[in-house]
Amino acid sequence: MISTLRNQEQELHAFRVRLTVAFGLILLACGALSARFAWLQVVQYGHYQTQAEANRISVLPVVPNRGLILDRNGVVLAHNFSAYTLEIVPSKIGKLDETLDQLSTVVEISTRDRRRFKKLLEESRNFESLPIRTRLSEEEVARFAVNRYRFPGVEIKARLFREYPYGASGSHALGYIGRINEADVGELETEGKTANYRGTDHLGKIGLEQSYEDELHGVTGFEKMETDAGGRAVRSLARTEPTSGNNLILSLDIKLQEVAEQAFGDRRGALVAIEPKTGEVLAFVSQPGFDPNLFVDGIDSANWDLLNNSEDKPLNNRALQGTYPPGSTFKPYMALAALELGKRTPQQGINDPGFFSLPGAAHRFRDDKPGGHGWVDMYKSIVVSCDTYYYQLAHDMGIDAIATFMPRFGFGQATGIDIKGEKTGVLPSPQWKMKRYKQKWYGGETISVGIGQGYNTYTPLQLANAVAMLANNGVMSPPRLVHAIQDSQTGQMRMLPSLPGKPVALKPEHIQFVKDAMVGVNKEGTGARAFAGAEYVSAGKTGTAQVIAIKANEKYDEKKVQERHRDHALFIAYAPADDPRIALAVVVENSGFGAQAAAPIARQVFDYYLLGKKPLKPAEEIPVEEEGD
Repeated sequence: MISTLRNQEQELHAFRVRLTVAFGLILLACGALSARFAWLQVVQYGHYQTQAEANRISVLPVVPNRGLILDRNGVVLAHNFSAYTLEIVPSKIGKLDETLDQLSTVVEISTRDRRRFKKLLEESRNFESLPIRTRLSEEEVARFAVNRYRFPGVEIKARLFREYPYGASGSHALGYIGRINEADVGELETEGKTANYRGTDHLGKIGLEQSYEDELHGVTGFEKMETDAGGRAVRSLARTEPTSGNNLILSLDIKLQEVAEQAFGDRRGALVAIEPKTGEVLAFVSQPGFDPNLFVDGIDSANWDLLNNSEDKPLNNRALQGTYPPGSTFKPYMALAALELGKRTPQQGINDPGFFSLPGAAHRFRDDKPGGHGWVDMYKSIVVSCDTYYYQLAHDMGIDAIATFMPRFGFGQATGIDIKGEKTGVLPSPQWKMKRYKQKWYGGETISVGIGQGYNTYTPLQLANAVAMLANNGVMSPPRLVHAIQDSQTGQMRMLPSLPGKPVALKPEHIQFVKDAMVGVNKEGTGARAFAGAEYVSAGKTGTAQVIAIKANEKYDEKKVQERHRDHALFIAYAPADDPRIALAVVVENSGFGAQAAAPIARQVFDYYLLGKKPLKPAEEIPVEEEGD
């Protein structure tokens, strides 16, 4: 009995100990749990509240409207429109081709759409949303909405699209926008602009779209959206409106641009027309052009290959980057140099036998007119474009004097126009040749420079700038394409700072003499047939530039030369002669003499700009009766 009682007491004691330990553990667990609750709900309250809000609220960028581009008369050249796009995030798609096949049963997806999408995929990061179809109809949007649950990683978005209503007209001046690539991202990061491009897929790639990107893009806004568990927007909580980009008002006249482009027909070349007093560019032509609308959604490989591999090189900006020998359009500036440097007087002349030879040399530099032009003074040398006169003049002046004087007219220098990528061409000199070819200069090379051949190469923009300066009596106004910037919020115009004209040290009587001779070109000289019957007086100079050299003493025969190896036709001009309103330079590739192919184009442009006469067909080439520029 005593043994039994003792066992009960012992068991009761053990139970009490276990109960105490269990109670202590429970208290300890409750304490730890309370401490954890306090940590999470008091100490870490702000952190987890932010996370919870982030799960409920999304901050989305609101892309601004891109600024418009208008011509000098208010005609819209680039604008935006809103449309629905079908977009895919590649990182959320397992089997891409299979998804595309299934999608095509809901929304039409063409072979071209697939090619463009795969090109975008190669250029983009796989977590980006990429469009497979753009500009969906309301019916297509509704069909996809019903089937959306079948396609995770695919969604409909409303986006702004850029449109160029005049297509290829003015394309090399306007440029185009394209999707932002890795190189663009790196540049935006370097410039500290990444935040302002959140949600933006495109930016300007070339032309004015690129040069004025900061003005056109605007300021990105933000919107706080409440979302459900599936990440879908429920309601807008707050919104900071974006600021639309500013509008560009150009100096270009799109109607004049179209007339100039039409005048070329199917010929290749370039034309730049400038208002001499201001430097404002009235027309900026590079033929053939391209349709910038092809690049907005991401150009497909078929169209890219067509443009990039075309023998006509439509993507080349000939007006800005094409470099051509100036041919005889260089002669008025050679004449001015001779007058300024005292190498010639207007009355001094030569007897032209039809060729020139360096002393002691057998090689003959041939004039275009067999038998020569007889007695030639400076006036006649410009009017009839006598090569022999300028062979002799170049020899007497020497290459150093030519290379030192010609930069006054901007030859071999960038004009500073407000689009990127301008080439400077080549104003040759002994120093340039030694640096480029590691060779010394030869006397015969100076002779070729005198008639705008040899190493001489300049852009049509430089030629237009030089003749505009001449028309403006030696005052050079830097060329530009943008006249003003219009504030998208207030509508106020902000005129671009006026760039002061830079007068060149030339005697007025020398300038006037050369200008009078250029009037003679269009009245009685090489440009007379192109300007016969004109209701205004114009001044000009024709030019012909060799593409390939011909053998010594061999006569050039266009019919025996491949089309792409034929001479280029050039023409510089301004009008009216007494108070110039427009100056231009024309280059027509592989089209023979300047009087034959380039001058008629200038005539159509002048007739429209000065008289309002709109031509019904491209400029016709003038039949060649005798050789000459």
